Amino acid sequence: MAGRAVVLLSGGLDSATTLAWARREGFECHCLSVDYGQRHRAELDAAARVASALGAAAHKVLKLDLAAIGGSALTDASIAVPVGGVQPGIPVTYVPARNTILLSLALGWAEVLGAQHIFVGANAVDYSGYPDCRPEYLRAFEAMANLATKAAMEGRRVEVRAPLVDMSKAEIVRLATELGVDPALTVTCYQPDAAGRACGVCDACRLRKDGFAAAGIADTTRYAI
Repeated sequence: MAGRAVVLLSGGLDSATTLAWARREGFECHCLSVDYGQRHRAELDAAARVASALGAAAHKVLKLDLAAIGGSALTDASIAVPVGGVQPGIPVTYVPARNTILLSLALGWAEVLGAQHIFVGANAVDYSGYPDCRPEYLRAFEAMANLATKAAMEGRRVEVRAPLVDMSKAEIVRLATELGVDPALTVTCYQPDAAGRACGVCDACRLRKDGFAAAGIADTTRYAI
């Protein structure tokens, strides 16, 4: 085994592929999902399915009310999810400081577990303008993490790993297929219906559809339309 790792698992295709990648590398994966008040909470059910299917050692769901802060179409029902196509700039689906918060929770659990690796499915190529998915942000968080923990001060430094960060969505789809990830288990959509079916028109769905098309692989995603 390569040791213990904490994997941030949203339930989407990218995080599922990241978990599968870490498992292939021999890590004992402890998956962390966060119920932060997101409107697409069907992804939490997907995360449980993925963790079980891909052999996670543990799967923990923490509850955190980011809806109390709001500021995002994903946490404030009064802000509409864009469906007109991916536009330049930072979209209203950006959740203020989300990855910093989630990575901090993962860091805390990693220190308790004695894990020196944190995996996150961040992607900076086909991403929707989120500043906290960039490689420079992840390097900065890792540097902060190794200043902030007892474990690091005692020589057990943590590494933040994002194996998909430089991949196109098509490359991620191909890797997911290679690793045996079943896309039908995952939920990427920002506004799935009660049955967990994807809307097919939000930015996340459009990027996912384009990835499958570019990869030349059949899209088994459950779409409502």
